[in-house]
Amino acid sequence: MLTLTDKKIHRGSLILVNEQYGTGSEPEDLLMPACDRVPEVMLLRCAAALLNELMQEIHGWDHIVPVSGYRPLAEQQQIWDDSLLENGECFTRKYVALPGHSEHQTGLAIDLALKQENIDFIHPDFPYSGICQTFREKAPKYGFILRYPEGKEKITGIGHEPWHFRYVGTPHARIMTDEGLTLEEYMDFIRQFPYGGRPYLTKSGSRKVRISYLSAARETDASGNLLRTLAGHTPCTVSGNNIDGYIITEYLRRL
Repeated sequence: MLTLTDKKIHRGSLILVNEQYGTGSEPEDLLMPACDRVPEVMLLRCAAALLNELMQEIHGWDHIVPVSGYRPLAEQQQIWDDSLLENGECFTRKYVALPGHSEHQTGLAIDLALKQENIDFIHPDFPYSGICQTFREKAPKYGFILRYPEGKEKITGIGHEPWHFRYVGTPHARIMTDEGLTLEEYMDFIRQFPYGGRPYLTKSGSRKVRISYLSAARETDASGNLLRTLAGHTPCTVSGNNIDGYIITEYLRRL
């Protein structure tokens, strides 16, 4: 039996955080350094572990540095206020998320920069070439997406940020990248595949994967908890979407 509370809508690797949907409370999961060389830049444990696996594959930490990871609300507010003073409102709204609406407050987002003497904290250099592009191409395999791509500014509400990556998990990162979808668009895409109906079928490694959307506006128990029984004993992960329901990822037989 799967018990999902309203609170869990706002938890998980697929939560949508933008100008419309805020972060709510602080992360419940453990934080750890994104890179041992820069211990003050933190991510949620799952995201940090996979980021380091990716960096190990490409020897990335020899050439790339983490600029910003998890930020508490007070720090995001300070960055917003400082940018307003230094850069003006137009620049700030383009490149800095509103306090309470920043992915950095989730512990799932990381800003990266090419290692060099001077690094711009707000607008770091992360080119579409060399080791940075290698990272970008490998990122979906480890569950990361380029969160704010060029040409999607009206959808995300944020300017193109080649340096900002978001952990969403696998196989979701690969699907979004292959289909050219932002996280906002992916939320709408997955709603086409309701739980108990026709799922989205894909694969992750050697496993067949079934992805579906479960609306929170379904029958609940006396405590207001949503109750559902998943089919059989299929291993699965569940993430809230931070809006109105859950994304269920079921890992089926090996291919």
